[in-house]
Amino acid sequence: MQKIYPDAASALDGLLHDGMFIAAGGFGLCGIPELLLAAIKDAGTKDLTFASNNAGVDDFGIGILLQTRQVKKMISSYVGENAEFMRQYLSGELELEFNPQGTLAERMRSGGCGIPGFYTKTGVGTVIAEGKDHKDFPTGENGAMETYIMEEGIFADLAIVKAWKADETGNLVFRKTARNFNPPAAMCGKTCVVEVEEIVPTGSLDPDTIHLPGIYVHRIIQGEHEKRIEQRTVRTA
Repeated sequence: MQKIYPDAASALDGLLHDGMFIAAGGFGLCGIPELLLAAIKDAGTKDLTFASNNAGVDDFGIGILLQTRQVKKMISSYVGENAEFMRQYLSGELELEFNPQGTLAERMRSGGCGIPGFYTKTGVGTVIAEGKDHKDFPTGENGAMETYIMEEGIFADLAIVKAWKADETGNLVFRKTARNFNPPAAMCGKTCVVEVEEIVPTGSLDPDTIHLPGIYVHRIIQGEHEKRIEQRTVRTA
């Protein structure tokens, strides 16, 4: 199966449709699938739901799709530095489902493992728990009962992620902080498209360095990436 495509537009060909659910990797501005997001913007696909830790900034990451009003709903942990994200949410133009970061990561991982739901203590007694199933388990001191809420696994139509290296079969290596939401996001998509900085021959990666096996990866592109810093702080003297 040939997984390597020449560019982002061709890698997404036949996959995009209005109203689809996309899981995207990245944390802040680190590990964002910027080339694939730009291709989605150019395709004009609209009414999108994104599961992503955040939406980048106004002119980078998912922020470029917020500017063009292509996003209907965000499933995220925080608004971050994205002023347009905040403006659309507060004005009622954008639907937002807040998830604690660990819960969001586990929802993605669970979906990738075929697990439709799990229980967690995170969010019990807060607005996060409203409308969710509650159940008590004997996990406290001396077997005391503690309350948990059920969270659903994420099963996305498409996963878009950014990795450092891939071999020709799709085995992935992430570099440092870019190994954040990218692996679980890749797992939970029915189709996973990955952009990488380098594609190496099959067999050249040390098996112990592979962070995500190629079984999860369907299409790969190689490209040039911007190394953006969200908050640049320099010494004055």
